[in-house]
Amino acid sequence: MNGPAEAMTGQQAKAPVVPPVAVTPDPGATSAAQTEALGTAVRRTARFLVPAACAVLLVLAQISYPLTSGTGRDRVTVVVVLLSAGTALVHATATRGLRFALGFAVIVSGLGLLAEIVGTATGLPFGCYAYATDRLGPALSGVPLVVALAWTGGLYPVWVVAGLLARGPARRIGLTAIGAVGWDLFLDPQMVADGQWTWCATDAGLPGLAHIPYTNYLGWFGVALVMGALLTVWDRRTAAYAGLDTLSAGLDRTDPGSDPETDVLVPVAVFLWTWLGSALAHAVFLGLPYSACYGGIGLGLLGVPLLLRYRRPHEKRGLRAGRTAR
Repeated sequence: MNGPAEAMTGQQAKAPVVPPVAVTPDPGATSAAQTEALGTAVRRTARFLVPAACAVLLVLAQISYPLTSGTGRDRVTVVVVLLSAGTALVHATATRGLRFALGFAVIVSGLGLLAEIVGTATGLPFGCYAYATDRLGPALSGVPLVVALAWTGGLYPVWVVAGLLARGPARRIGLTAIGAVGWDLFLDPQMVADGQWTWCATDAGLPGLAHIPYTNYLGWFGVALVMGALLTVWDRRTAAYAGLDTLSAGLDRTDPGSDPETDVLVPVAVFLWTWLGSALAHAVFLGLPYSACYGGIGLGLLGVPLLLRYRRPHEKRGLRAGRTAR
């Protein structure tokens, strides 16, 4: 009897050929991936564009300042303060979370307002001075409330830039205080020239700015040191809540698509505009050459290293930004 093996003598057995089966992609999975990618792109764009739009409005308002006078200039001053604080807080919320932004405002605006109230009442820590009445809106104990927001709007870019330049918290606090004084070397002469506040001493200041006493800058340095120390503590505390604080628009500080260099671009641009734009405005449009010089040097203590930093390779900048500024 011939078996199967004998019947196939001299022939090699072949395995049956199975035709390939076409795999159809899951439309649901593809759609979900596309939606996630689109959401990431929207978050990246909004993280930059929303604060950038606020910054553009701020610059336009500041450009209009020399073109106005009287009541119109007072209104522009208030608008500039609101936009500067708004730009700072919108950016802080978009990149660090709502919790951090609110804490920043409470620390800086709260301490700034307290220092102003104590200062106008006692002369400490800035010296003897007084605000004009009924020019910048509602006031508390003689201090316009909008002044509290001015502290937030002015200090935030300085704080971010100090974080980019400093290697540790102590140095960042020191650079923040130096930058705050540099900013005030522009701010105080401009506001005094406009009559927003006046100093009791008129011959105790820098050459060309004798009507603003040295104690003012010492006071700014001391107050900014305290603010910087409190912000350092708050920065560390909010870091522990990474991923818990989100903006209503859907921006999350733990977004994997976040780029540290892009995240700090808006406050860096505002800082550079404040430094270079103020120097130009004071020298050319406002007739304040001395403050143009002093302010240019003061903010330049941070501005020059900042510009030099951006000449380094991108990889080094990104590493530094991720370690210090965020």
